[in-house]
Amino acid sequence: MDPLSEILSLLKPTTYIAGGFDIGGPIAIQFPKHEGIKCYALIKGEAEILLEGDTKSVQLSAGDCFILPTGRSFLMRNDTDSVPIDAYELISTRKRAGEILTWNGSGDTIMVGGYFHFSGRHSEILLQQLPPIVHLKSENDKEALRWSLGLMRQELSEPKPGSTLIAQHLAHLILVQALRLYLTENQNQKTGWLFALAHPQIGAAIQAVHSNPGHPWSIKELATYANMSRSTFAAQFKVAVGQSPMDYVTQWRMLLATDQLKQSKNSIADIAIQVGYESESAFSTAFKRIMGCSPRQYNKQKT
Repeated sequence: MDPLSEILSLLKPTTYIAGGFDIGGPIAIQFPKHEGIKCYALIKGEAEILLEGDTKSVQLSAGDCFILPTGRSFLMRNDTDSVPIDAYELISTRKRAGEILTWNGSGDTIMVGGYFHFSGRHSEILLQQLPPIVHLKSENDKEALRWSLGLMRQELSEPKPGSTLIAQHLAHLILVQALRLYLTENQNQKTGWLFALAHPQIGAAIQAVHSNPGHPWSIKELATYANMSRSTFAAQFKVAVGQSPMDYVTQWRMLLATDQLKQSKNSIADIAIQVGYESESAFSTAFKRIMGCSPRQYNKQKT
Protein backbone atom coordinates (compact mmCIF):
# COMPACT_ATOMS: atom_id res chain seq x y z
CA MET A 1 0.00 0.00 0.00
CA ASP A 2 1.35 3.45 -0.86
CA PRO A 3 1.88 6.07 1.90
CA LEU A 4 -1.14 8.27 1.11
CA SER A 5 -3.42 5.21 1.11
CA GLU A 6 -1.86 3.98 4.36
CA ILE A 7 -2.30 7.30 6.12
CA LEU A 8 -5.90 7.71 4.98
CA SER A 9 -6.60 4.14 6.06
CA LEU A 10 -5.02 4.82 9.45
CA LEU A 11 -7.18 7.92 9.87
CA LYS A 12 -10.26 5.86 8.94
CA PRO A 13 -12.36 8.40 7.01
CA THR A 14 -16.07 7.72 7.41
CA THR A 15 -18.56 9.25 5.00
CA TYR A 16 -21.10 11.28 6.92
CA ILE A 17 -22.96 12.41 3.83
CA ALA A 18 -22.67 11.58 0.16
CA GLY A 19 -24.97 13.89 -1.76
CA GLY A 20 -25.35 17.30 -3.28
CA PHE A 21 -27.54 20.17 -4.42
CA ASP A 22 -29.47 20.85 -7.62
CA ILE A 23 -30.57 24.50 -7.55
CA GLY A 24 -32.68 26.55 -9.90
CA GLY A 25 -32.10 30.30 -10.04
CA PRO A 26 -30.08 32.53 -7.70
CA ILE A 27 -29.26 31.39 -4.18
CA ALA A 28 -26.86 31.88 -1.25
CA ILE A 29 -26.44 29.09 1.33
CA GLN A 30 -24.71 29.57 4.68
CA PHE A 31 -23.05 26.40 5.97
CA PRO A 32 -22.09 26.03 9.67
CA LYS A 33 -18.75 24.93 11.08
CA HIS A 34 -17.91 21.26 10.62
CA GLU A 35 -15.46 18.63 11.76
CA GLY A 36 -13.43 16.56 9.34
CA ILE A 37 -13.30 17.32 5.61
CA LYS A 38 -15.87 18.40 3.04
CA CYS A 39 -15.03 17.60 -0.57
CA TYR A 40 -17.38 18.72 -3.35
CA ALA A 41 -17.34 19.46 -7.06
CA LEU A 42 -19.42 21.80 -9.18
CA ILE A 43 -21.02 19.77 -11.97
CA LYS A 44 -22.97 22.58 -13.62
CA GLY A 45 -23.14 26.36 -13.39
CA GLU A 46 -20.94 28.87 -11.59
CA ALA A 47 -20.68 29.70 -7.89
CA GLU A 48 -18.36 31.11 -5.28
CA ILE A 49 -17.22 30.05 -1.81
CA LEU A 50 -16.58 32.64 0.90
CA LEU A 51 -14.97 31.29 4.07
CA GLU A 52 -15.70 32.80 7.47
CA GLY A 53 -13.12 35.49 8.19
CA ASP A 54 -12.06 35.92 4.54
CA THR A 55 -12.85 38.93 2.39
CA LYS A 56 -12.01 37.33 -0.94
CA SER A 57 -14.14 34.52 -2.34
CA VAL A 58 -13.06 31.51 -4.40
CA GLN A 59 -14.70 31.43 -7.82
CA LEU A 60 -15.93 28.05 -9.06
CA SER A 61 -16.73 26.96 -12.61
CA ALA A 62 -18.25 23.69 -13.82
CA GLY A 63 -15.74 20.90 -13.31
CA ASP A 64 -13.94 22.55 -10.38
CA CYS A 65 -13.46 20.61 -7.17
CA PHE A 66 -12.89 22.03 -3.69
CA ILE A 67 -11.86 20.60 -0.31
CA LEU A 68 -12.66 22.26 3.02
CA PRO A 69 -10.38 20.66 5.64
CA THR A 70 -10.35 23.13 8.55
CA GLY A 71 -14.03 23.18 9.52
CA ARG A 72 -14.65 26.90 9.05
CA SER A 73 -18.19 27.99 8.23
CA PHE A 74 -18.69 29.19 4.67
CA LEU A 75 -21.11 30.81 2.25
CA MET A 76 -21.83 29.18 -1.10
CA ARG A 77 -23.67 31.37 -3.59
CA ASN A 78 -24.30 31.92 -7.27
CA ASP A 79 -25.70 35.41 -6.76
CA THR A 80 -24.23 38.17 -4.59
CA ASP A 81 -27.60 39.88 -4.07
CA SER A 82 -29.36 36.83 -2.59
CA VAL A 83 -30.07 36.78 1.14
CA PRO A 84 -28.25 33.76 2.64
CA ILE A 85 -30.38 30.77 3.62
CA ASP A 86 -29.22 28.59 6.49
CA ALA A 87 -28.17 25.20 5.12
CA TYR A 88 -30.22 23.35 7.73
CA GLU A 89 -33.30 25.36 6.77
CA LEU A 90 -32.79 24.46 3.13
CA ILE A 91 -32.42 20.78 3.99
CA SER A 92 -35.52 20.77 6.18
CA THR A 93 -37.73 22.31 3.46
CA ARG A 94 -36.24 20.56 0.44
CA LYS A 95 -37.69 18.32 -2.20
CA ARG A 96 -35.61 15.20 -2.43
CA ALA A 97 -34.44 13.49 -5.61
CA GLY A 98 -32.39 10.54 -4.41
CA GLU A 99 -29.75 12.14 -2.22
CA ILE A 100 -29.46 15.32 -4.28
CA LEU A 101 -31.42 18.15 -2.67
CA THR A 102 -33.42 20.16 -5.17
CA TRP A 103 -34.43 23.79 -4.75
CA ASN A 104 -36.51 26.24 -6.77
CA GLY A 105 -37.04 24.02 -9.78
CA SER A 106 -33.39 22.90 -10.08
CA GLY A 107 -31.17 22.78 -13.16
CA ASP A 108 -28.89 25.84 -12.89
CA THR A 109 -26.31 24.92 -10.24
CA ILE A 110 -25.45 21.30 -9.48
CA MET A 111 -22.90 20.22 -6.87
CA VAL A 112 -22.06 16.73 -5.54
CA GLY A 113 -19.55 15.34 -3.08
CA GLY A 114 -19.09 14.07 0.45
CA TYR A 115 -18.55 15.05 4.06
CA PHE A 116 -15.96 12.96 5.90
CA HIS A 117 -15.22 12.42 9.56
CA PHE A 118 -11.95 10.78 10.64
CA SER A 119 -12.63 8.12 13.26
CA GLY A 120 -8.89 7.49 13.65
CA ARG A 121 -7.03 9.68 16.11
CA HIS A 122 -4.48 12.35 15.20
CA SER A 123 -6.20 13.46 11.98
CA GLU A 124 -4.29 16.73 12.37
CA ILE A 125 -1.29 15.09 10.68
CA LEU A 126 -3.29 15.36 7.45
CA LEU A 127 -5.42 18.42 8.06
CA GLN A 128 -2.57 20.66 9.26
CA GLN A 129 -0.91 20.20 5.87
CA LEU A 130 -3.83 21.73 3.99
CA PRO A 131 -5.01 25.34 3.58
CA PRO A 132 -8.55 26.38 4.64
CA ILE A 133 -9.79 25.69 1.12
CA VAL A 134 -8.21 23.62 -1.65
CA HIS A 135 -9.43 24.72 -5.08
CA LEU A 136 -8.73 22.35 -7.96
CA LYS A 137 -9.28 23.74 -11.43
CA SER A 138 -6.37 22.37 -13.48
CA GLU A 139 -7.12 20.02 -16.34
CA ASN A 140 -4.36 17.65 -15.20
CA ASP A 141 -5.73 14.14 -14.69
CA LYS A 142 -9.29 15.43 -14.35
CA GLU A 143 -10.81 12.79 -16.60
CA ALA A 144 -10.88 10.19 -13.81
CA LEU A 145 -12.39 12.73 -11.42
CA ARG A 146 -15.07 13.63 -13.97
CA TRP A 147 -15.95 9.96 -14.36
CA SER A 148 -16.38 9.57 -10.60
CA LEU A 149 -18.48 12.74 -10.33
CA GLY A 150 -20.68 11.77 -13.28
CA LEU A 151 -21.35 8.33 -11.85
CA MET A 152 -22.03 9.78 -8.41
CA ARG A 153 -24.56 12.22 -9.84
CA GLN A 154 -26.29 9.37 -11.64
CA GLU A 155 -26.46 7.20 -8.52
CA LEU A 156 -27.82 10.07 -6.44
CA SER A 157 -30.33 11.32 -9.00
CA GLU A 158 -31.62 7.92 -10.10
CA PRO A 159 -31.22 5.70 -7.03
CA LYS A 160 -31.27 1.94 -7.51
CA PRO A 161 -30.58 -0.94 -5.12
CA GLY A 162 -27.13 -0.33 -3.65
CA SER A 163 -26.95 3.32 -4.72
CA THR A 164 -26.26 4.59 -1.19
CA LEU A 165 -23.23 2.34 -0.77
CA ILE A 166 -21.95 3.13 -4.27
CA ALA A 167 -22.25 6.87 -3.59
CA GLN A 168 -20.32 6.53 -0.33
CA HIS A 169 -17.50 4.63 -2.04
CA LEU A 170 -17.45 7.18 -4.85
CA ALA A 171 -17.19 9.98 -2.27
CA HIS A 172 -14.05 8.30 -0.87
CA LEU A 173 -12.69 7.93 -4.39
CA ILE A 174 -13.32 11.60 -5.13
CA LEU A 175 -11.54 12.64 -1.92
CA VAL A 176 -8.43 10.60 -2.79
CA GLN A 177 -8.44 11.80 -6.40
CA ALA A 178 -8.77 15.41 -5.25
CA LEU A 179 -5.89 15.06 -2.78
CA ARG A 180 -3.76 13.44 -5.47
CA LEU A 181 -4.52 16.26 -7.89
CA TYR A 182 -3.62 18.78 -5.20
CA LEU A 183 -0.26 17.07 -4.65
CA THR A 184 0.46 17.08 -8.38
CA GLU A 185 -0.42 20.74 -8.78
CA ASN A 186 1.40 21.99 -5.68
CA GLN A 187 4.36 19.70 -5.08
CA ASN A 188 6.91 22.53 -5.36
CA GLN A 189 5.02 25.03 -3.21
CA LYS A 190 4.50 23.43 0.20
CA THR A 191 6.38 21.65 2.99
CA GLY A 192 5.20 18.49 4.77
CA TRP A 193 5.00 14.73 4.33
CA LEU A 194 1.83 15.08 2.25
CA PHE A 195 3.60 17.13 -0.40
CA ALA A 196 6.83 15.13 -0.13
CA LEU A 197 4.92 12.08 -1.40
CA ALA A 198 4.89 13.65 -4.86
CA HIS A 199 8.68 14.17 -4.82
CA PRO A 200 10.17 11.30 -6.86
CA GLN A 201 13.25 10.86 -4.63
CA ILE A 202 12.00 11.85 -1.16
CA GLY A 203 8.75 10.01 -1.87
CA ALA A 204 10.72 6.83 -2.59
CA ALA A 205 12.37 7.01 0.83
CA ILE A 206 9.01 7.58 2.54
CA GLN A 207 7.60 4.61 0.63
CA ALA A 208 10.45 2.45 1.96
CA VAL A 209 9.71 3.47 5.55
CA HIS A 210 6.02 2.70 5.17
CA SER A 211 6.76 -0.65 3.53
CA ASN A 212 8.83 -1.82 6.51
CA PRO A 213 8.40 0.46 9.55
CA GLY A 214 10.05 -2.03 11.92
CA HIS A 215 13.32 -2.07 9.98
CA PRO A 216 16.32 -0.43 11.75
CA TRP A 217 16.43 2.51 9.36
CA SER A 218 19.39 4.84 9.10
CA ILE A 219 19.76 8.07 7.14
CA LYS A 220 22.43 6.43 5.00
CA GLU A 221 20.16 3.55 4.01
CA LEU A 222 17.19 5.83 3.28
CA ALA A 223 19.45 8.00 1.14
CA THR A 224 20.08 5.03 -1.15
CA TYR A 225 16.34 4.80 -1.88
CA ALA A 226 16.39 8.48 -2.81
CA ASN A 227 19.55 7.98 -4.88
CA MET A 228 21.28 10.79 -2.99
CA SER A 229 24.30 11.21 -0.78
CA ARG A 230 23.63 11.02 2.94
CA SER A 231 24.13 14.75 3.54
CA THR A 232 22.13 15.86 0.50
CA PHE A 233 19.27 13.53 1.40
CA ALA A 234 19.14 14.70 5.02
CA ALA A 235 19.06 18.35 3.95
CA GLN A 236 16.47 17.92 1.18
CA PHE A 237 14.25 15.69 3.33
CA LYS A 238 14.17 18.37 6.05
CA VAL A 239 13.24 21.01 3.49
CA ALA A 240 10.56 18.86 1.82
CA VAL A 241 8.99 17.27 4.89
CA GLY A 242 9.69 19.81 7.62
CA GLN A 243 11.42 17.33 9.92
CA SER A 244 14.48 15.09 9.83
CA PRO A 245 14.30 11.60 8.25
CA MET A 246 14.64 9.86 11.60
CA ASP A 247 12.03 12.09 13.23
CA TYR A 248 9.65 11.11 10.44
CA VAL A 249 10.44 7.41 10.97
CA THR A 250 9.72 7.77 14.69
CA GLN A 251 6.48 9.69 14.13
CA TRP A 252 5.16 7.12 11.67
CA ARG A 253 6.03 4.27 14.04
CA MET A 254 4.19 6.00 16.88
CA LEU A 255 1.09 6.55 14.73
CA LEU A 256 1.08 2.85 13.82
CA ALA A 257 1.52 2.02 17.49
CA THR A 258 -1.45 4.17 18.54
CA ASP A 259 -3.62 2.33 16.03
CA GLN A 260 -2.41 -1.01 17.39
CA LEU A 261 -3.08 0.09 20.97
CA LYS A 262 -6.59 1.13 20.02
CA GLN A 263 -7.56 -1.68 17.67
CA SER A 264 -5.68 -4.79 18.76
CA LYS A 265 -5.17 -6.86 21.90
CA ASN A 266 -1.43 -7.13 21.37
CA SER A 267 0.80 -6.41 24.35
CA ILE A 268 2.88 -3.26 24.49
CA ALA A 269 6.01 -5.40 24.20
CA ASP A 270 4.70 -7.02 21.00
CA ILE A 271 3.74 -3.65 19.52
CA ALA A 272 7.20 -2.30 20.36
CA ILE A 273 8.84 -5.08 18.34
CA GLN A 274 6.43 -4.58 15.41
CA VAL A 275 7.38 -0.92 15.08
CA GLY A 276 11.12 -1.43 15.39
CA TYR A 277 12.06 -1.28 19.08
CA GLU A 278 14.05 -4.03 20.78
CA SER A 279 12.72 -3.22 24.23
CA GLU A 280 9.44 -2.02 25.70
CA SER A 281 11.39 0.58 27.67
CA ALA A 282 12.93 2.20 24.57
CA PHE A 283 9.54 2.16 22.84
CA SER A 284 7.79 3.73 25.83
CA THR A 285 10.37 6.52 26.01
CA ALA A 286 9.94 7.36 22.31
CA PHE A 287 6.15 7.07 22.55
CA LYS A 288 5.92 9.48 25.47
CA ARG A 289 8.21 11.98 23.69
CA ILE A 290 6.01 11.99 20.56
CA MET A 291 2.52 11.39 21.95
CA GLY A 292 2.81 13.16 25.31
CA CYS A 293 1.90 10.14 27.44
CA SER A 294 3.06 6.58 28.01
CA PRO A 295 1.62 3.67 25.97
CA ARG A 296 -0.18 2.40 29.08
CA GLN A 297 -1.75 5.80 29.71
CA TYR A 298 -2.76 6.01 26.04
CA ASN A 299 -4.25 2.54 26.24
CA LYS A 300 -6.48 3.63 29.11
CA GLN A 301 -7.84 6.46 26.96
CA LYS A 302 -9.30 4.07 24.37
CA THR A 303 -12.98 4.54 23.71
